[in-house]
Amino acid sequence: MSPPARRGPASYALAVEEKPGYLHFVVTGANTRENVMRYMDEVMRECRARGCRRILIEERLEGARLGTMDVFEMVSAGSTRFRGVLQALAYVDVNAAGGLMDFAEDVAVNRGFPVRAFATTAAAEEWLRARRG
Repeated sequence: MSPPARRGPASYALAVEEKPGYLHFVVTGANTRENVMRYMDEVMRECRARGCRRILIEERLEGARLGTMDVFEMVSAGSTRFRGVLQALAYVDVNAAGGLMDFAEDVAVNRGFPVRAFATTAAAEEWLRARRG
């Protein structure tokens, strides 16, 4: 993995590794709405800069989970804003609890955004490899 990218004042770090056919991002730091919004902007800038349309985001943020309305609002806005940028986004939140990630996936897919949530990085990588080409 490359060294962590810019660290924001609210404390997150984003690392990226180029894999065959996709980019693998790992984000660490505090689990806040602001950090999630900022790292997603950074991910999309990196995808555009590298011309990559298939990604894996491995979220390792610490702290209280975001609420359902925060997730709904962020996913709705992001799905609209970034639609057409990606062909596939595999998403793993290693600290997820309950069905919030399934909810987030449903919100995004209902808005035409190509995302799938996974419990493990291995499952996400397998899905991306199967969708290659």
